[in-house]
Amino acid sequence: MTSHYQVLIIGGGTAGIMTAAQLLKNKKSSSVAIIEPADTHYYQPAWTLVGAGTYDFDKTAKPMASVIPDGAIWIKDKATGFNPEKNSVLTESNGSITYDYLVVAPGLAYDFSLVPGLGEAIDNGVVCSNYTDPKHTWNVIKNFKGGVALFTQPATPIKCGGAPQKIMYLAENHWRKNNITTKTDIVFATAGTIIFGVKKIAKTLMEVVNRKDINLRFNHKLVAVDGPNKIAWYELTKDISAGGCVVMSGEDEDKYLDEKFQYNYKNVKVTVKGDRYGIHYDMMHTAPPSVAPKFVRESTLVNKAGWLDVDHHTMQHNTYPNIFGLGDVAALPTAKTGAAIRKQVPIVVDNLGLLIQHNKIGTQSYNGYSSCPLVTDYGKMVLAEFDYHNNFTPDPKLKQLLIKDSSKEHWRLWMLKKFMLPYLYWNKMLKGQNV
Repeated sequence: MTSHYQVLIIGGGTAGIMTAAQLLKNKKSSSVAIIEPADTHYYQPAWTLVGAGTYDFDKTAKPMASVIPDGAIWIKDKATGFNPEKNSVLTESNGSITYDYLVVAPGLAYDFSLVPGLGEAIDNGVVCSNYTDPKHTWNVIKNFKGGVALFTQPATPIKCGGAPQKIMYLAENHWRKNNITTKTDIVFATAGTIIFGVKKIAKTLMEVVNRKDINLRFNHKLVAVDGPNKIAWYELTKDISAGGCVVMSGEDEDKYLDEKFQYNYKNVKVTVKGDRYGIHYDMMHTAPPSVAPKFVRESTLVNKAGWLDVDHHTMQHNTYPNIFGLGDVAALPTAKTGAAIRKQVPIVVDNLGLLIQHNKIGTQSYNGYSSCPLVTDYGKMVLAEFDYHNNFTPDPKLKQLLIKDSSKEHWRLWMLKKFMLPYLYWNKMLKGQNV
């Protein structure tokens, strides 16, 4: 196997495949290789629907070989380290592979040590996560007979920060249809202080929360899980903030809150030990605490927070100009979603093409666009689109779907989520088309 490539890509997820596909389709490079150890490529945005029993898990998976773009070399191996001074990547089985240009897009990794007890509890019994096993999530939801249903998330960045509340809304809908909500207290505990970082979306979601009688508990940082005793332990804090999909701190949160959303639901048992608050649950859904993969985290390519240190607008590495990073691993202050990647890839591809041809990057600038399709009921959805400044930035193409205001619940948005987006993903995005 050749050990040198003009463009070497780490990661066969959405970012890596899309970048390779556009480089080849637009004839920016004829020497492209992808380092990826997995046999299967997943369309993870549909896992929310799998966890709610309304999408076939098998339809979210395709063989990795089927999505590797024609013309790209698949190096079925694990990247284990970097030597950027020598333009090389160390791999587990193939040794050192060199490049002219490197694209780092391996996604993120889960670090359960950040929340002791969660690793043992997750996907076991009544604790579930769409991020790790959406089929188990559906089993937990459909077999739930009442009690405290706790939906929560760690304080780390996660894939699509809105996902932990999407499944909550769908679960409530399922339980309401089956007369379970009358004997259920639904709790959403989060380290943030408002339900969503975009005000217009937050307003709609608070109406949804009110309609569904959900108990919101803000400033709750998940720090441990006691699986055997069914207790989630929290520390109260006001220090956690982020943007977009991730719930965030903000000066205007009082505008969206009401006393009923605060703390005292009589059927929710809370144990206090020192500065920790333990919420007792009968089922729990959460997201795993997330970090950059170890080989990235332990390299010279990361910032102080441990994420790939790239320019927020060009995705070019801040130290090594022939390295780019995008997707979940990149230190970009926006939500980690496929929609964000969709806007990042063309800029990375344009910059790579110009570097190869003219030894300079272009003027295109990524504005932090990301999108969270927030499913609020079976058959209803809100589409949150936003930039680095949390401005609501709806796609003008939505008017073609006869959707005037995507910040409001709409059945056409549900159809977009369930049918149109998977089709576009498999047949357009991964084939190198801009959509």
